[in-house]
Amino acid sequence: MSMSKDEIFAKVQEVLEEALGADADEITPTASLTGDLDAESIDFLDIVFRLEKAFSTDDAPFKISQGELFPENLMDNADWVDDGKFTEAGLGMLRERMPHIDFTAFSSDPQVSKVADLITVQSLVNFVSNKLAGEAAAT
Repeated sequence: MSMSKDEIFAKVQEVLEEALGADADEITPTASLTGDLDAESIDFLDIVFRLEKAFSTDDAPFKISQGELFPENLMDNADWVDDGKFTEAGLGMLRERMPHIDFTAFSSDPQVSKVADLITVQSLVNFVSNKLAGEAAAT
């Protein structure tokens, strides 16, 4: 399924309106899911489900594996986190697992408590776009 970033954004916006009860004008590319749109951890499951439904077609299901969009257990490894901050190894792991997120500004003060704020509407658009492109390339 070939879609423009604008088409993907429109569908992501619909998903977030339904999942979070947010108004369309609040769902801007830079809006943080937790900081601006008040998403809670339980909402992330609903968002994954709704994204799968929104981007699946009859001949191409859109599946998001557990931990693929929102990685889990990031703080359980002492090599990744030290004193409430991600280490260089931890930042490398984040960049690898979450290529759809821009860690540029976060890298200067990589506090574990602030990582959820990095998940923005644009990062969801990037994730879907990358995933759709990868699926298209695999066929």
